Amino acid sequence: MKERKIKNVFRTGAIPPGFVATAIANHQTKTAIGAHDIFLGQVRADTIGDKTVAAIEYTAHEEMANQIFHQLREATFEKFDLSCMHIYHSLGKVHVGELCFFVFVSGTHRKEVFAALEYLVEDVKAKVPIYGKEIFEDNTHQWKVNT
Repeated sequence: MKERKIKNVFRTGAIPPGFVATAIANHQTKTAIGAHDIFLGQVRADTIGDKTVAAIEYTAHEEMANQIFHQLREATFEKFDLSCMHIYHSLGKVHVGELCFFVFVSGTHRKEVFAALEYLVEDVKAKVPIYGKEIFEDNTHQWKVNT
Protein backbone atom coordinates (compact mmCIF):
# COMPACT_ATOMS: atom_id res chain seq x y z
CA MET A 1 0.00 0.00 0.00
CA LYS A 2 1.37 3.40 -0.89
CA GLU A 3 2.00 6.00 1.79
CA ARG A 4 -0.59 8.75 1.86
CA LYS A 5 0.38 12.38 2.35
CA ILE A 6 -0.05 14.06 5.73
CA LYS A 7 -3.33 15.96 5.86
CA ASN A 8 -4.34 18.85 8.05
CA VAL A 9 -7.26 17.49 10.08
CA PHE A 10 -7.96 20.75 11.91
CA ARG A 11 -10.86 23.12 11.27
CA THR A 12 -11.35 26.45 12.99
CA GLY A 13 -14.41 26.43 15.23
CA ALA A 14 -17.25 23.94 15.22
CA ILE A 15 -17.72 21.37 12.46
CA PRO A 16 -20.99 22.33 10.75
CA PRO A 17 -23.60 19.59 10.19
CA GLY A 18 -23.64 20.56 6.50
CA PHE A 19 -19.95 19.64 6.26
CA VAL A 20 -20.82 16.15 7.54
CA ALA A 21 -23.73 15.86 5.09
CA THR A 22 -21.51 16.91 2.18
CA ALA A 23 -18.88 14.33 3.14
CA ILE A 24 -21.54 11.62 3.06
CA ALA A 25 -22.99 12.84 -0.23
CA ASN A 26 -19.53 12.88 -1.84
CA HIS A 27 -19.29 9.11 -1.35
CA GLN A 28 -22.42 8.18 -3.32
CA THR A 29 -20.38 7.75 -6.49
CA LYS A 30 -17.97 5.29 -4.82
CA THR A 31 -20.05 2.21 -5.59
CA ALA A 32 -17.55 -0.38 -4.31
CA ILE A 33 -18.26 0.87 -0.79
CA GLY A 34 -20.91 -1.11 1.06
CA ALA A 35 -20.69 0.46 4.51
CA HIS A 36 -19.87 3.72 6.25
CA ASP A 37 -19.50 4.42 9.94
CA ILE A 38 -19.33 7.85 11.50
CA PHE A 39 -18.30 9.19 14.89
CA LEU A 40 -19.39 12.70 15.84
CA GLY A 41 -17.97 14.23 18.99
CA GLN A 42 -20.14 16.97 20.46
CA VAL A 43 -19.37 19.40 23.30
CA ARG A 44 -21.39 18.48 26.39
CA ALA A 45 -22.82 20.85 29.00
CA ASP A 46 -21.03 19.03 31.83
CA THR A 47 -21.56 20.25 35.37
CA ILE A 48 -18.32 20.33 37.34
CA GLY A 49 -18.83 21.30 40.93
CA ASP A 50 -21.41 24.06 40.71
CA LYS A 51 -20.40 25.26 37.24
CA THR A 52 -21.72 24.28 33.81
CA VAL A 53 -19.56 24.09 30.70
CA ALA A 54 -20.62 26.57 28.00
CA ALA A 55 -17.84 25.85 25.48
CA ILE A 56 -14.46 24.19 25.01
CA GLU A 57 -11.51 25.99 23.46
CA TYR A 58 -9.29 23.45 21.68
CA THR A 59 -5.57 23.93 21.09
CA ALA A 60 -2.86 21.66 19.72
CA HIS A 61 0.68 21.68 18.42
CA GLU A 62 -0.73 21.33 14.91
CA GLU A 63 2.30 19.94 13.10
CA MET A 64 2.93 17.26 15.73
CA ALA A 65 -0.76 16.40 16.07
CA ASN A 66 -1.19 16.10 12.30
CA GLN A 67 1.82 13.78 12.17
CA ILE A 68 0.30 11.56 14.87
CA PHE A 69 -3.11 11.62 13.15
CA HIS A 70 -1.33 10.51 9.98
CA GLN A 71 0.43 7.63 11.78
CA LEU A 72 -2.83 6.46 13.36
CA ARG A 73 -4.61 6.72 10.03
CA GLU A 74 -1.93 4.65 8.29
CA ALA A 75 -1.98 2.04 11.09
CA THR A 76 -5.77 1.78 10.79
CA PHE A 77 -5.52 1.27 7.02
CA GLU A 78 -2.93 -1.47 7.65
CA LYS A 79 -5.10 -3.25 10.23
CA PHE A 80 -8.49 -2.98 8.50
CA ASP A 81 -9.74 -3.37 4.92
CA LEU A 82 -11.03 0.17 4.33
CA SER A 83 -11.74 2.15 1.18
CA CYS A 84 -11.36 5.59 2.72
CA MET A 85 -11.13 7.48 5.98
CA HIS A 86 -11.65 11.11 6.94
CA ILE A 87 -10.74 12.76 10.24
CA TYR A 88 -11.53 16.33 11.30
CA HIS A 89 -11.05 18.03 14.67
CA SER A 90 -11.88 21.54 15.80
CA LEU A 91 -9.44 24.17 17.00
CA GLY A 92 -10.64 27.25 18.82
CA LYS A 93 -13.90 27.74 20.66
CA VAL A 94 -16.72 25.24 20.20
CA HIS A 95 -19.96 25.85 22.06
CA VAL A 96 -22.11 23.27 23.86
CA GLY A 97 -24.12 21.24 21.36
CA GLU A 98 -21.71 21.87 18.49
CA LEU A 99 -19.55 19.22 16.81
CA CYS A 100 -15.82 19.15 17.53
CA PHE A 101 -14.68 15.77 16.15
CA PHE A 102 -15.76 13.97 12.98
CA VAL A 103 -14.42 10.58 11.86
CA PHE A 104 -15.82 8.88 8.77
CA VAL A 105 -14.63 5.43 7.63
CA SER A 106 -15.83 3.46 4.62
CA GLY A 107 -15.27 -0.04 3.35
CA THR A 108 -16.84 -3.00 1.66
CA HIS A 109 -18.44 -4.56 4.78
CA ARG A 110 -20.03 -3.15 7.95
CA LYS A 111 -18.21 -5.26 10.55
CA GLU A 112 -14.85 -4.04 9.28
CA VAL A 113 -15.84 -0.36 9.34
CA PHE A 114 -17.46 -0.69 12.79
CA ALA A 115 -14.27 -2.20 14.22
CA ALA A 116 -12.01 0.28 12.43
CA LEU A 117 -13.95 3.30 13.66
CA GLU A 118 -13.84 2.23 17.30
CA TYR A 119 -10.15 1.36 17.05
CA LEU A 120 -9.29 4.72 15.46
CA VAL A 121 -11.36 6.91 17.79
CA GLU A 122 -9.92 5.24 20.90
CA ASP A 123 -6.38 5.62 19.52
CA VAL A 124 -6.94 9.30 18.73
CA LYS A 125 -8.28 10.01 22.22
CA ALA A 126 -5.30 8.23 23.80
CA LYS A 127 -2.45 9.50 21.62
CA VAL A 128 -3.11 12.83 19.90
CA PRO A 129 -2.03 15.93 21.85
CA ILE A 130 -5.15 18.05 21.62
CA TYR A 131 -6.01 20.14 24.65
CA GLY A 132 -9.37 21.53 25.67
CA LYS A 133 -10.00 24.42 27.99
CA GLU A 134 -13.50 24.16 29.46
CA ILE A 135 -15.13 27.57 29.57
CA PHE A 136 -17.93 27.80 32.10
CA GLU A 137 -21.09 29.87 31.90
CA ASP A 138 -19.55 32.38 34.35
CA ASN A 139 -16.52 32.80 31.97
CA THR A 140 -14.10 31.03 34.32
CA HIS A 141 -12.18 28.12 32.84
CA GLN A 142 -10.09 25.03 33.52
CA TRP A 143 -8.18 22.54 31.40
CA LYS A 144 -10.30 19.53 30.44
CA VAL A 145 -9.35 16.13 31.77
CA ASN A 146 -10.13 13.34 29.27
CA THR A 147 -11.61 10.13 30.62
